[in-house]
Amino acid sequence: MSDISDQSEGSERCTHIVEALEGPEKVALSGKFKTASTWYFQRTHDSIHPSKRRKVASPTCGTCSVTLPRPFVCLHCSYSGCWTRGHIRSHLRTTGHFFCADPKTGRVFCSQCDNFILNTTFEGLFSTAVLKAEEAETRFQVTKKTREAYKPWTSDEKDTTALKDAIQIPCESRRGLLNLGQTCFLNVVLQSFIHNPLLRNYFLSGKHNRATCKNTDCTCCEFDNLFSEIYSGDTVPYGPISFLATTWRASSELSGYAQRDAHEFFIAALNQIHATSRGSTNVSCNCIIHTTFLGQLHSEVKCERCGNTTSTVDPMLDISLEVEGDKDSEATLGSCLRRFTKPETLGSKEYSCSKCKQAPHQVTKQLSIRELPPVLSVQFKRFEHRTADKTAAKKIDTRVRFPAAINMAPYTTFVVSGGGKGAMKGKAKASASESFPYPGPDALYEYDLFAVICHEGQIDNGHYTNFARFRQEWYRFDDEKVTPTTLTQCLKSPAYMCFYVKKHLDYKPYMTPTYVLIRETEIVKERQREKEKELERMKEVDNDILATI
Repeated sequence: MSDISDQSEGSERCTHIVEALEGPEKVALSGKFKTASTWYFQRTHDSIHPSKRRKVASPTCGTCSVTLPRPFVCLHCSYSGCWTRGHIRSHLRTTGHFFCADPKTGRVFCSQCDNFILNTTFEGLFSTAVLKAEEAETRFQVTKKTREAYKPWTSDEKDTTALKDAIQIPCESRRGLLNLGQTCFLNVVLQSFIHNPLLRNYFLSGKHNRATCKNTDCTCCEFDNLFSEIYSGDTVPYGPISFLATTWRASSELSGYAQRDAHEFFIAALNQIHATSRGSTNVSCNCIIHTTFLGQLHSEVKCERCGNTTSTVDPMLDISLEVEGDKDSEATLGSCLRRFTKPETLGSKEYSCSKCKQAPHQVTKQLSIRELPPVLSVQFKRFEHRTADKTAAKKIDTRVRFPAAINMAPYTTFVVSGGGKGAMKGKAKASASESFPYPGPDALYEYDLFAVICHEGQIDNGHYTNFARFRQEWYRFDDEKVTPTTLTQCLKSPAYMCFYVKKHLDYKPYMTPTYVLIRETEIVKERQREKEKELERMKEVDNDILATI
């Protein structure tokens, strides 16, 4: 019997599934499919998180009674069977049933086509069922409330009217950027912003309109213009001249045509967007930068003499990781993160214990991620400055291997501090595919790679390029040159910065932003003032008429 992976998937237009979904069987098939998908997720979750003391039932094959680690379920009846021995396929043939499903992946097998089939209806049902099950199993550690449920967008009458006369444009972002004089550092960072799904949705949805903005040297206006140009459908390379000029005026340290560090410009751009965003505040800011990149870094300092522990929580917009070795050695993103969260010994002059009031013999400091951001940006410290003179910097050419997807649970405060059963230090060395004793499903901690910035050459004569993902296709951007590439080539590149986005975003209950409430209040007050002025004017007219009579 052939393996599951040997089966090629059939076309979208399987006539049997189309007829079934258009007939009276649709409700029963859909219900059974969603139940099976939810059951498998719940069973897997309970196996990883046994704290609820549930008895996890193991399904067996309806023919040979063998325990099934990966059962296939018939979508017409209650039968479940094994694939490798062919019992599920035999069941379909003898009973005349058409479809069975793999609840782990959501793939549907058609006995009439003798193949797995692609169908958008079942793909949507699978994603929705798993997402709802994940939301039900996700609870905040303090309030114990469940995660805010995802609600798909549906157009109301206002949206329908607005979209009626809207002009459709191609949703593509494969456009190069002209080098304006050693500005490759700027181009690669802009391309990473352009392919950032949260920033893209924000600016393309008109959340910041440069036509109505009254700020001068507004970086958000420049991004609004940049996204309009990139998604205009024009394939001619675009020169971000006004963006560069605005950057120079806002950040004098980046002005001029000298070579700059891409990470330095990245941080400067984040600060400029934050400063020019509506709703920007210094405390609990809800601007697009903080809702996209902001996480929390937890620092714990322990005095080994008296055991006193001091903890602090600081905001973070990215993670800078040390890279050790030479050009002949190799490191991984996982090893860099483990070193980042590994306890380090501080000198006696660097810390004075507030409890025992004296310099301890030994002090340990450990970092961990308290809150993961929606978009995780990682910088590898490839430029080593041993002296205050930046011209004496040295580049570290150690190759760093990084994955297309990563589970960040081992580096969170909950796991690093031993918050779960068995959450020992050795657990952090496990791969992302293994199970960790952290709360909630894996999806809360999983990230997908969408952009990489590379630095080629030496520090004094190097050049920046980048890779970026558009849907499931990868492209390499070298200033104005845009070439198709593969994920494999991207993962082999000399990465300087990597950008990951959460597979499943966390949602909050919708709240009208403060700046919107203030604006609406001002509009009401202005209308009231205009109404009062009109009443005063009418009163004056009446008085003039009475005086004339």
